[in-house]
Amino acid sequence: MAFSGGLSFVFVTGTFILFLALKSAEGGTQFVRKVFNVKSSKHDASHFYFDTLPNNGKHSVSKPRPRVFNVRYFGAVGDGWNDDTAAFTMAWKAACEVRSGVVLAPEGYIFMINPTTFYGPCKPGLTFQVDGVLMPPDGPYFWPKSVSMAQWLVFFQVDRMTLTGDGIIEGNGDKWWELPCKPHRGPNGTTLPGPCDSPALLMFFWSSNLHVSNLHIRNSPQFHMKFDNCTEVVIRNISLDSPALSPNTDGIHIEQTKSVGIYDTNIANGTEKKSNSLTNFSTFFMQVSFVILFPFGTGDDCISIGAGCTDVDIKNITCTHSHGISIGSLGAEQNRRACVSNITVRNVYMKDSDNGVRIKTWQGGSGSVSGVTFQDIEMDNVRNCIIVDQYYCLAEECQNKTSAVFINDVSYINIKGTYDVITKPVHFACSDTVPCMNITISEVNLLPSEGKSEIDPFCWNVYGRLETETEPRIRCLQEGEPDSVSERFRDVC
Repeated sequence: MAFSGGLSFVFVTGTFILFLALKSAEGGTQFVRKVFNVKSSKHDASHFYFDTLPNNGKHSVSKPRPRVFNVRYFGAVGDGWNDDTAAFTMAWKAACEVRSGVVLAPEGYIFMINPTTFYGPCKPGLTFQVDGVLMPPDGPYFWPKSVSMAQWLVFFQVDRMTLTGDGIIEGNGDKWWELPCKPHRGPNGTTLPGPCDSPALLMFFWSSNLHVSNLHIRNSPQFHMKFDNCTEVVIRNISLDSPALSPNTDGIHIEQTKSVGIYDTNIANGTEKKSNSLTNFSTFFMQVSFVILFPFGTGDDCISIGAGCTDVDIKNITCTHSHGISIGSLGAEQNRRACVSNITVRNVYMKDSDNGVRIKTWQGGSGSVSGVTFQDIEMDNVRNCIIVDQYYCLAEECQNKTSAVFINDVSYINIKGTYDVITKPVHFACSDTVPCMNITISEVNLLPSEGKSEIDPFCWNVYGRLETETEPRIRCLQEGEPDSVSERFRDVC
């Protein structure tokens, strides 16, 4: 039976299914496709609501067939201007109540969504499919006054959920980065005081069995993705990027989260900002000056691992213009132990980054970092290729303290490439009272990216072993263990 435009009702055993056919505005759709380089929808009529996807032999009888809830059916306009929040909320609630429900944001549309929390628990197998473009309001002045500026899309207490698609999550971060309270954004490159909340794009709280894949996430006002108090998280084949002048735009941050895999992902939070025109000479001059002072950008960590994380596997990652892959910072909350264990970072390519692989802790903290392996890392013009900093401090001066997070059992294996000669390629600054112990170094070969002069590594209160010769030679690593270390300082979690 064929249906044309308008409304058609089919009554089946006292119930009916409503098919609503809408004709898209072809001119607007073509404009969206040109701007975002997207194709027409994969479905013949992407704005229809499909009760179930056709079987076509693709779904076995034993598996539930997905039910698709297209946000266009729920009233989403998708023109990049009208508020589509209510449509996404309704589609989420409908998909949440069925097994294998799919929230579909179809290709060919730009959906503007206000800050929203998508609540669970939901029935198993929920998928949030982004094939179009999702974006928040355009900067702080269009942000709703009644909601927090700290987050945009939040997923709370969901289990067995997939976030995927061939679309784009666009952060509209430009106006947030230029707030005068951001680093060096005030008059003459100063940083002004005042509230400076900026939203993280995607946040997951108290959730489990999460899969995030295939998406392109860009231009976040602050963090691109955050996971807090989650378990069983897999992130695969995503792309995250923000320009060089975007402060605190960490790629992926995990906190109090266990059993995490991050694979086959490209993160460039600090790429060179491109512009077709210069509208303000003073702004241009400030940006050029900033790039000279901080040539690798201010994006922040490629991946950051906070307190309470264990069993984390990171593999096949590209980090460009970032602050590297970091454990920490830890120990800032001195009334809480910071515990991180069983972390593996493998097959990583880092280019033009301020740091390579880093562990950073505050003085006065407690807890431990243990069971960490950094292996098969390629550095390309990177500062601080290997760095442990137990004197991390954001103020001009921080007081020395006797307690510290205990760093133990960390391996650096097959780390090669070139370093920026502005800083030492290897830097171990361990606590005065709590030495770093059981540090293993093997097959480290780092050469200056310019010139022939090599820079000696720096070591302070660090103990371990060299399993091979290194370049540069790390003579300052002390073999074995210290003669005596108070057990109260070995705060192993």
